[in-house]
Amino acid sequence: MSKSRRQFLRDTSHFFLGSAIAFRGNTQQPDEVPPGMPSAFGVGPAFGPAVSTSSFAEAEKLMQVQMTDAQRAMAAATWRTTMAPIYERRTGPRKVTLESSLAPASRWDPVLTSMKAGPERDRFVRTQTDPGPLPSSDDEIAFASLTRLSRWIEQKLNSQRLTKIYLRRIEQFDPKLRCVITLTRELALAQAAKADTEIAAGDYRGPLHGIPWGGKDLLDTAGIATTYGAETYRNRVPAEDAAVVKRLHDAGAVLVAKLSLGALALNDIWFGGQTMNPWLPEEGSGGSSAGPAAAVAAGLVGFAIGSETGGSIVDPSMRCGISGLRPTYGRVPRTGHDSVLVARQARSHDPQGGRHDARAARHLRP
Repeated sequence: MSKSRRQFLRDTSHFFLGSAIAFRGNTQQPDEVPPGMPSAFGVGPAFGPAVSTSSFAEAEKLMQVQMTDAQRAMAAATWRTTMAPIYERRTGPRKVTLESSLAPASRWDPVLTSMKAGPERDRFVRTQTDPGPLPSSDDEIAFASLTRLSRWIEQKLNSQRLTKIYLRRIEQFDPKLRCVITLTRELALAQAAKADTEIAAGDYRGPLHGIPWGGKDLLDTAGIATTYGAETYRNRVPAEDAAVVKRLHDAGAVLVAKLSLGALALNDIWFGGQTMNPWLPEEGSGGSSAGPAAAVAAGLVGFAIGSETGGSIVDPSMRCGISGLRPTYGRVPRTGHDSVLVARQARSHDPQGGRHDARAARHLRP
């Protein structure tokens, strides 16, 4: 039955009146505004720890900016009522300590329901390519592909010899490239000697056994400084290895150096200077996996570990002319690693028989 005009107006009035009462009953009072949600910028309650002008003076070193005394004073006086509430709103009060092994709350899976998620078995299938004869030149060995190095180590090349080749090249070229933050000479020689002993005894661990490598200096290494390329963390020494480092140790790889990254994984400038491109030493190598890219391109390591959030492998790989492999998100564990993605950097294959290698050596010759 249709309603009369009078009934419609009466019922509609009751609806709006009830809605208004309900809205008024749920209206939040000004003193109940949650943290980080002031009615206007700079007028909300203060949050976070107190800061001083010296706090901003230290931050300037990392951000490479210069503030005046007046600007520092203004920033210190207003920080807790302006910027701190914004961070409070984004992150919330940090009252819970999260374990490094805790999995993310959400997981992104690109595989559709009608598709298979990769091969039936998760295994590494190695090709049987003949690496060819071992070159007589140390430079040719240093610039050889990882595939050839691996086969030579298994069959005819001593890991200690290969490690010493890379250590000599680091000593020769790093003063110009500035790609090494911490040289792990003693550890490398010990790991190489152990690899030679194991391989000679028939205990071959796999393709990376005895191969010298370098790690971007945001991978934790037990007892070895991990600095993030930042002056503030220059003396930071972690107690445990990152998951990636543990896996490479288990695989028998030889760690020769912790490699540079831009301070806090930004660009190619760290507390030791700027990491340079081996092909064009007048320009930086790109960031933030600057050291891994430069070291691989200059033949200072057999391979290197980099990381990427938004171009940190792609940029320096393009700049330095090497191959950078970025795995699917979640494929490589990030425990003990201060970034989003970890990837192995490998030197690109040169079908021209090492012509580029010789040119790089000429650029870097003292």
